[in-house]
Amino acid sequence: MPTLSSFPQVLPMRQRAEVIYRLLKQRLADVMPTVMREAGLDMWLILCQEDNLDPVYTTMIPMDTWCPILQILVFSDRGAAGVEGINLSATNTHDLYQRPYTGQLEPEQWPRLLQLIAERDPQRIGINIGSIQWAAGGLTHNLYQQLVEKLPAKYGERLVSAEPAAIRWLTTLTAADSQMYEHVCDVAHHVIASCYSRATIIPGYTTIDDLQWAYWQRCTDLGFTMAFKPYFRLIRRPALRAQYGAQDQVIRPGDLLHCDVGLQYLRFNSDHQQFAYVLLPGETAAPKGLRQLMAAGNRLQEIYMDEFLPGLTGNQLLNNILSRADQSGVPNPRIYSHSTGLFLHEPGPLIGLPWEQENCPGRGDVTVAYNSCFTMELSVRASIPEWDDEEVQMGMEEVVLFDQTGCRPLDGRQTEFYLI
Repeated sequence: MPTLSSFPQVLPMRQRAEVIYRLLKQRLADVMPTVMREAGLDMWLILCQEDNLDPVYTTMIPMDTWCPILQILVFSDRGAAGVEGINLSATNTHDLYQRPYTGQLEPEQWPRLLQLIAERDPQRIGINIGSIQWAAGGLTHNLYQQLVEKLPAKYGERLVSAEPAAIRWLTTLTAADSQMYEHVCDVAHHVIASCYSRATIIPGYTTIDDLQWAYWQRCTDLGFTMAFKPYFRLIRRPALRAQYGAQDQVIRPGDLLHCDVGLQYLRFNSDHQQFAYVLLPGETAAPKGLRQLMAAGNRLQEIYMDEFLPGLTGNQLLNNILSRADQSGVPNPRIYSHSTGLFLHEPGPLIGLPWEQENCPGRGDVTVAYNSCFTMELSVRASIPEWDDEEVQMGMEEVVLFDQTGCRPLDGRQTEFYLI
């Protein structure tokens, strides 16, 4: 379990830019050819504008750059010569792409694009007009209209949705990506540990709201942005609720603390749910009922990871996991998992929702592929004898990697409570 004394090194901004550049260069070389060919695209056009960047585009440019006015990236499959990447804008992409035009004048950019298309004569031209995954639909109506109006009719007829390419690009991680993502999750776990400690919490004084701001401040001090607004909640046994009132948010001995938090670092998103217990006088561990509930959650995690197979849809995975969990006696299992990595909730298969435990049309029909990451987000629920048999739902969440060796946590998982 992470400790304050073991906090990992966090890279300064200059080194972050270098890591992002190195990882991206390798992704373009190793992943992009597979992306184009599996999607059946001869060409992939990504067009966006300065203050409204396409989500996919943001994963294809260096960190240390500026994107003025119209942005045009072109990927063209040249067969044995590989996939060429071309940048037709003023954005400095270093040596990641060819740059036959480096200006920022739209009347000059469009003719260059049309010339490039005519020279390569692609039969299927992908554009980002996906309708299922949010990240695959970044082409604005305005730019779509301009593109269609400017293209010769024969090329306009060859435009297709690049959604399969976007999904594959955004979900597939290289070995170097996975290694760096593991570092990000390590850091994220340590930030949680710093919140679940006496360095942050003074029982009887610190509030849940204080804890949320402490997490946010810690991330800001380290130069991270939020993957989403941090969330902490207090779970309290009936006797203490009656003593302090239902509206009391001060953290007190005997309380169970739950977080759902995530940060963005090196372009990767963390997303974790973990628990801490505030010891009562004389206690050395959380109540047995809570520990048994966490063990049940760990069993559900093991079932979840064991059921991953390539080619299954999110809906098939959901049904397989829940069926096996029910057979194994896991108490009230629920699965609401999603892909994660360069985006928080996208773009791979959705595996259930808190309110939907049977079938998620569209996003749940996307299939699982190797070298992708997910949040193993799930919950169990049972009554706690030491809490007058009150039912507690325990939501747990860890980032997992699925590759040819199986499905595993990127940086371990919580199997015992933080104790305060």
